[in-house]
Amino acid sequence: MKARAQGGHFHAVRFYEDDKSLCRIVSNFIAEGLALDQPAVVIGTRPHVDAIVDNLAESAIDVALLQQRGDLLLLDARETLATFMTNGQPDPDYFRASAASVLEQVARGRTNTIRAYGEMVDVLWRDGMSAAAIKLEMLWNHLANSHDFSLLCGYAMGNFYKDATIDDVCRHHTHVVSTIGEISLVS
Repeated sequence: MKARAQGGHFHAVRFYEDDKSLCRIVSNFIAEGLALDQPAVVIGTRPHVDAIVDNLAESAIDVALLQQRGDLLLLDARETLATFMTNGQPDPDYFRASAASVLEQVARGRTNTIRAYGEMVDVLWRDGMSAAAIKLEMLWNHLANSHDFSLLCGYAMGNFYKDATIDDVCRHHTHVVSTIGEISLVS
């Protein structure tokens, strides 16, 4: 999964019905970046983070060593959201400070693109906070103006039955990932 878009900004979305396939795609995305010496951040729910770590380990990737070196940062989605949510909405200043801190922590002064997976938007969506999820997508896009990262977001398909459509989410992404290795530009 080549993670560079025109102009350098890559912000993809994966809609999933099956946790196992999502975690496999995320693991491949992260592993590809690690092979290119790109540090990585995974911000997910505990079950997904655990499955991603298991998949990486099955691919002979030494997760503990990467964490120890600071090349892989694993964060809980709800705990991370708590660092910048105010009155049910992501606060732009708190988000910028929180996300920039995470990206700079894993970059450690290097200029490599960072691979990031996040499902904070899906957590918000599942909680019925679709407007907050869309705002968070926009904040990530703004952050891409000052930080070099490739971001993959995951959304559970079962959440798209009210308030907004898949099109509402896609318009804030550069790519849609439909299967392992298959990426489509959002037009």
